[in-house]
Amino acid sequence: CPPEMKLTSEEIQQRILKVLHRLGRPAGSSQIAELLRGWGVDLSERSIRLYLLQLDAAGLTRLESRRAGRSLTAKGLAEVEQGPAIERVGFVAGQIDELNYRMGFRLRAGMGTLVVNTTLLPARDEVAALDVVRPVFAARLGMGSRLLVLRAGAVYDVARTAVVPRGKIALVTVCSVSLNGIFLKEGIPITSRYGGLLEFRNRLPARFTELLAYGGTTQDPLELFIRAKMTSVRKCEQTGNGLVGASFREFPSVALPAVLKIRDQLRLLGLDGILAVGVPDQPLYGIPVGEGRTGLVVLAGLNPAAALEEAGLAVENRSLAGLLEYTKFPEFRHLNMWTRRGE
Repeated sequence: CPPEMKLTSEEIQQRILKVLHRLGRPAGSSQIAELLRGWGVDLSERSIRLYLLQLDAAGLTRLESRRAGRSLTAKGLAEVEQGPAIERVGFVAGQIDELNYRMGFRLRAGMGTLVVNTTLLPARDEVAALDVVRPVFAARLGMGSRLLVLRAGAVYDVARTAVVPRGKIALVTVCSVSLNGIFLKEGIPITSRYGGLLEFRNRLPARFTELLAYGGTTQDPLELFIRAKMTSVRKCEQTGNGLVGASFREFPSVALPAVLKIRDQLRLLGLDGILAVGVPDQPLYGIPVGEGRTGLVVLAGLNPAAALEEAGLAVENRSLAGLLEYTKFPEFRHLNMWTRRGE
């Protein structure tokens, strides 16, 4: 480690566990070393292998295969999720910044990689799942209108390492933080402040009922709200009244004309997740902004997944799951054709 990052053996083991948790899949020492370097921890692959052997012995990791590498055990997962909270605060905000930097989407070309969410569920539930999510997209409660369905064996990230397990399908949605990356590449810095639940009344957004600061949470806010069964996306889609996931962001007011222009371009690309753009220096849905700043409310990419949870389907959600090429995403109306092709 660099001089400013003198870590104990236990602290290094904790960071290795966090890497495996972040990846959500088995990984080898070279992949772990690469991510650790991004966190300021520089270790050789040999050193990491030694730490992994110690973690194996403690029952926190297990070797899946020489090719795949190691994954977390249930005990290891509990260790990460129950570890010192102060070390995990801001982890989501860090993920957002990293993925925004790595994004390759080019607005004018309408191509490149976007940040995605994934929802895994049993393959037998495919028809039922599509029946649930189509109306959510039709009601414009998702992050745009694009949805990808993948079957077992398909990969769902550009690194080609995340694979849909046997007996499962994956519903892949565009993550709303992709907008941050798009605006950043247009020279407009967007700050994600809160993830929350936005109340709709008569199909119009009214107010935020719940808010979690991205910089002060250890997990994605909407994942927490879904798990706590606090959303009512299906009710909102059917009656116009309910609680849906949304995030509050802000940007420099001087960029307002450019933001409005980009919003119109995004609509043409099926990436219309921007619900509202505020007035400079004025609160938006009751949330104040800083001087010289303007508020922005974006619908959550996981809202269709929330509807699946509400419908009682067995789902596994993962926000900020990685990067995937925009051109792979069909409009939700065209799903039948694409799913037959298995793309």
